[in-house]
Amino acid sequence: MRQALEHLHVDVRGRGLVEITDRVREFVAAQSIETGVLTLFCRHTSASLLIQENADPSVRRDLERYFAEIAPEDAQRYEHDTEGIDDMPAHLRTALTQVHMSVPVEDGALVLGTWQGIYLFEHRRQAHTRDIVLHLIGE
Repeated sequence: MRQALEHLHVDVRGRGLVEITDRVREFVAAQSIETGVLTLFCRHTSASLLIQENADPSVRRDLERYFAEIAPEDAQRYEHDTEGIDDMPAHLRTALTQVHMSVPVEDGALVLGTWQGIYLFEHRRQAHTRDIVLHLIGE
């Protein structure tokens, strides 16, 4: 059994979905592990990870609008606003999604569906560099 670990740094310009599938695939391909599991972990409380359709950009726009409705920016609604009006809604959006996921690896490649992509879902308005830990284990 072999393992590999890497930190993937993702620069974001603000709120939205950033596809990271190609960068994750490159990491997996470089490890020469044929069968295993990849765990991704987002080290932040105001950004999350999603596997979502990557063919039609309207899916991403609809997701962003939906989360803006269920966790709106509203100064009267939340007590926590340490980093601004988008702070607490970002935490809620992360709580409703996930900060970690696992993807099987078969024949040295991610086992994703035809239209599936891996996304960092940034929930804050300002630019950030987000840290995603990739941990691959297998043989």
